[in-house]
Amino acid sequence: MSGIFAKPNRNRPEPLWHQAEQAMRTLISSGEWATGAQIPNEERLCDLLGVSRITVRHALRNLEDSGLLSREHGRGTFVRSPTVIAGVRGLTSFTQEMANLGLNLGTRLLDARIIAADAQVAGALEIEEGTPVLQLRRLRLGNDQPIGIQTAHLPAARVPGLLETAASVSSLYETLKASYGIVPQEAREIYRIGEVKPEDAELIQLKAGSSAFMVERIAFDRSGPFEFTVSTMRGDRYEIRSVLHL
Repeated sequence: MSGIFAKPNRNRPEPLWHQAEQAMRTLISSGEWATGAQIPNEERLCDLLGVSRITVRHALRNLEDSGLLSREHGRGTFVRSPTVIAGVRGLTSFTQEMANLGLNLGTRLLDARIIAADAQVAGALEIEEGTPVLQLRRLRLGNDQPIGIQTAHLPAARVPGLLETAASVSSLYETLKASYGIVPQEAREIYRIGEVKPEDAELIQLKAGSSAFMVERIAFDRSGPFEFTVSTMRGDRYEIRSVLHL
């Protein structure tokens, strides 16, 4: 097992807790610690990594905050299913959120077409109803596990040619920046609890009618709103966390 990760080394400039955290992330991403498996206790981790219990606890706390581990009182610590944590973050794409968590992103294009904006889409994008918009419907996965379905709408006039290349797009925001000069500056999101639609159930491996997060995002660049996305996210793999201040 020791050959899978770099063992913490006091001669390296990074703090030991950070090195220990990265070592455990490697064990998770490599599959050595599989989803749902119980990881070694703190004493064994100290021996495995060659660091103190305080260092191990610091690393474990960070991994738990990242959604990679779950501590269960009286049982131990377990590897969680891929989880995206929303809330305390900047304006990032789904791709970047996945990278921040050390998860392997998967994207499957379900549908791409030009449609006429209905009242909801037109209102969100501040365009006339009936204006052509590009609709991208994609299944998003983390470590090969379905996390959600996202349906993005973009004014077709701002993204000429994107329909033809949609199947090769992994990060929409990176593509928009590189090919169209669209750089997100602000986004507004609304979270609701809703039910999984029958046409989405098999794709995200839930029963139709199951509860899920319904997320609406309107993203803006310097020219105004450029994206309206509606997402259905699995509640067991997508969390919202907030930090409150007086």
